[in-house]
Amino acid sequence: MAAPDHITTPLRIVVALDSFKGSVTSAQACAAVREGSLRAAPDAIVTVALVADGGEGTLDALARLGRPGAVDTIDLRGRPLRAAHVMLGDTAVIESATTVGLGLLDDVSPASARRAHSYGLGLQLARVAELENPSLILVGLGGTGCTDGGTGALLALGARMWDVSGTELFAGDGVPDANPLLARPVRVLLPPTLACAVIGLADVNSPLLGPSGAARMFGPQKGADAPLVAELEYAMEGWALALREAGAEVSGVPGAGAAGGLGAAILTLGGRIEPGLQRIVAETGMGAALAGADLVITGEGSLDAQTARGKVPDAIARLAKSSPPGGRVPVVVALAGRVEGDDHGALDATFCIHPRPRPLAEAMNPEVTLAELSATAERVVRDFAAGMAL
Repeated sequence: MAAPDHITTPLRIVVALDSFKGSVTSAQACAAVREGSLRAAPDAIVTVALVADGGEGTLDALARLGRPGAVDTIDLRGRPLRAAHVMLGDTAVIESATTVGLGLLDDVSPASARRAHSYGLGLQLARVAELENPSLILVGLGGTGCTDGGTGALLALGARMWDVSGTELFAGDGVPDANPLLARPVRVLLPPTLACAVIGLADVNSPLLGPSGAARMFGPQKGADAPLVAELEYAMEGWALALREAGAEVSGVPGAGAAGGLGAAILTLGGRIEPGLQRIVAETGMGAALAGADLVITGEGSLDAQTARGKVPDAIARLAKSSPPGGRVPVVVALAGRVEGDDHGALDATFCIHPRPRPLAEAMNPEVTLAELSATAERVVRDFAAGMAL
């Protein structure tokens, strides 16, 4: 893609990368690309827009806009945790990835998948609601390390559950010591609804059950092997029936399967699920910056067949190209640690940051990632500014 003839002087660049999961955050990736861009075009106006889609980085993307806060809760293994949130006026924002995130596990295995739960997120919800008295809580759904259908979160909020024999589960036990879903609750007394509205921010629209649901699609990413995936799906089917009988017909709602089924818990509380990136763009005003850009540099750890299905780079590209008729349409390129396939949605060009094959551990090393992001951005901007084909 050649540089268009409407390039302004100085060059206007928007840098909006998602995190490279397991390597660098959105803020770190954007800083490296900004540095490389300015080496290539020292006079360029480079605007950094931290992005997230409801997963890790959601709080970082919104932190500068609001007031920080924190409450005591526990992580997905039951360990004490001081969990951050951000207040945007009378709206509270919390992030599942920082409270029950995959990165908090010591190992990712079938054993960890049997233990991990979302109780800490429910506790955080309750304590933020009590501390801040918000009118709305936005819950980032993504990057979690548990697949419990939201059972843990609902227990923390006061739900009661029974198994097929009629025995009440977790009665008086406090924090569960394992994934509550695997106790196979088939009846539930739902907790009182919160005094505020709740919206889950998700990057997927998966239902609770089935091939694209919480257990079968995402369980393996959280350590579940094939037998455990089957067990989780069986337990999830019983849980979906329990919710339906309690008046919460949520299993087929898009997003119910997000974050290991935490989406179902949000819906059960009377909330709704929204695309995370769109909400964050609206809160940050990123759309105005994109509308005035000549070049947009986005990216994430991997570009593949999922990219065109609404992942951050494709969503950024579509937003950037949605300017009013006659308006400026920037060139949008994406940088990634791995690039597979040819269909990357609305992106004009894609670049792998690694000039040669590397062992996974080396490629994921944060120092390597940042150095290669900076170097790749420098090459891209230099070629773009010179009017070369990208």
